[in-house]
Amino acid sequence: MKLKALMAMAAGATALMAIAAAGPAAADENKLEELREQGFARVAIANEPPFTAVGADGKVSGAAPDVAREIFKRLGVPEIVASISEYGAMIPGLQAGRHDAITAGLFMKPERCAAVAYSQPILCDAEAFALKKGNPLKLKSYKDIADNPDAKIGAPGGGTEEKLALEAGVPRDRVIVVPDGQSGLKMLQDGRIDVYSLPVLSIHDLVSKANDPNIEVVAPVEGAPVYCDGAAFRKGDEALRDAFDVELAKMKESGEFAKIIEPYGFSAKAAMSTTREKLCAAK
Repeated sequence: MKLKALMAMAAGATALMAIAAAGPAAADENKLEELREQGFARVAIANEPPFTAVGADGKVSGAAPDVAREIFKRLGVPEIVASISEYGAMIPGLQAGRHDAITAGLFMKPERCAAVAYSQPILCDAEAFALKKGNPLKLKSYKDIADNPDAKIGAPGGGTEEKLALEAGVPRDRVIVVPDGQSGLKMLQDGRIDVYSLPVLSIHDLVSKANDPNIEVVAPVEGAPVYCDGAAFRKGDEALRDAFDVELAKMKESGEFAKIIEPYGFSAKAAMSTTREKLCAAK
């Protein structure tokens, strides 16, 4: 009896070890089915038109959510539920399980690629500055801001623009974290910052809606790279990411991808001219 009991215990332990070993893969394979049963995918966005937008009625639009919504529908997930987040909080929120994906113009960079599983490219853009009319401080690059001890820049917290400014040598106390575009524009108008930085399309959208003749745009920013985003998924959810990529590729091939993003001002050709692998390896 003792021998049988020991054999049973050993078999049980072996089974538990096998389940534990298979756990992440099983979770990976089951993620899409979970979303189908749930009926929606939770996505993180940053209210930054034309990448993402939230209307007064709470409806989510913008190029990134529109692409994600269509792809999830094709995967059997009929809706997306979005929550607004600062860029710096998106990846931690994804890793903590608060989101199923990020669809927010979160540009691919090696350090982000190491933290999340990106889809193939969706939206590409360069950087721009909004400044006072006449550009009194003659700011055309992030280095220009660093070289002028009086210049202050506003940028989204945890976003590309904040990092580019710091990398160019702008001191931390002259890089002002701004929660959203409207706040950034107001700070610029009030003289609390000298320049507000966002991607080209976002700046143009913000300034055109403000209709303020005292604000002008410098675009693209000299020396700043062109970036592309993709939908971001948790590490371990690669099967979901791969299923997303299959539908994205079909849409690019059929022309439906261009029909969604080009009315927002984005170039489908730009997104189709590069790959996740190239963008994640770029320095």
